[in-house]
Amino acid sequence: MVERIAILGSTGSIGTQALDVISRFPERFHVEVLAAGNNYEILASQALRFNPDIVVIGNSQYYQQLRELLKDTQIKVYAGSDAIEQVVTSSAVDVVLASIVGYSGLRSTIAAIKAGKKIALANKETLVVAGSIIEKLVRESGSRVLPVDSEHSAILQCLTGEMGNPVEHISLTASGGPFLHFSSEKLNEITPKMALKHPNWDMGSKITIDSASLMNKGLEVIEAKWLFDLNPEQIKVVVHPQSIIHSFVHFTDGSVKAQLGIPDMRVPILYALTYPERLTTDLPRLDLLKGCSLTFSEPDLKRFRNLSLAYDALKEGGNMPCILNAANEVAVNAFLEEQIAFTQMPDVVKYSMENTEFSSSPDLDFLEVSDRSAREVAKDFIIKLTNKK
Repeated sequence: MVERIAILGSTGSIGTQALDVISRFPERFHVEVLAAGNNYEILASQALRFNPDIVVIGNSQYYQQLRELLKDTQIKVYAGSDAIEQVVTSSAVDVVLASIVGYSGLRSTIAAIKAGKKIALANKETLVVAGSIIEKLVRESGSRVLPVDSEHSAILQCLTGEMGNPVEHISLTASGGPFLHFSSEKLNEITPKMALKHPNWDMGSKITIDSASLMNKGLEVIEAKWLFDLNPEQIKVVVHPQSIIHSFVHFTDGSVKAQLGIPDMRVPILYALTYPERLTTDLPRLDLLKGCSLTFSEPDLKRFRNLSLAYDALKEGGNMPCILNAANEVAVNAFLEEQIAFTQMPDVVKYSMENTEFSSSPDLDFLEVSDRSAREVAKDFIIKLTNKK
């Protein structure tokens, strides 16, 4: 049976790689919906190639340009975030690949979950911000959430076939980013151009900066709690610069299972789309005989404070992960615009966590308020930092 897929964030790194995967299995997948935020030209070219029934541009100001580019097709063109939320509930959609980066991807993912869709989740902020709400909605709707992140996909693969066997803890691997061995003083000299060069993975700018600061790993720690029903103490991080082992599961009998592969996001994307089945591909293979050394170390929480802050947010619970995420998005943008230093991003996050109203059991409306409030607190603090220069 051909599965009909909606790709949210189709012009981003995950979206484009997902389309590459889908193109390899035309007998298995059909692109039903393509949605993007601003890149209407790329969206139009994708639509002309894959011929979806619907395309949606999140930024309504590009609606006319997109419609003009697709005027000679039968493709329906819509605009706005409300339209994205509506199309994912269509009976013509079987699977939703949620890869819109950041908080902006939350509402559409929730809409798809409420509609009972299978979710291939690449938007980690969905579970970071609203994990308890998502968990409840999944139970009520019968939806299924499968991780696309390579680390969480690795955990899922290690747990498959282990039904009922107790887990002691998991270890999420982190490359450590390009600044793993930088001193605290040298971290102050990092520029956006330097930070955007990840040694192993090809990702969008926001995720690449998060990886360099280890915030990406912190968000994955929070996400793992909800995906695998774990306590914070059961989620560990191991620095593994080669990015060959994508994560470990440690069982209570002393056994450890790991999933290995070359750094290629197309593998976990395909696994999320076909779980628990594995399709044969011609993607590059890992050859451990070709001088591949594997090294491991503990993360340095003093130099990379974002990871420590993420653990703090997870343990605090409530809306604190939402505050963490919102402040970090503002901090990353400020760093990319050269308003603050690389080492000041954790300062922004910490200040926002300490100065935004806390709730131990927020509903979705309060999370919306928390997101806006944390962003304002973060922006105000950044102004203070820039005025000190």
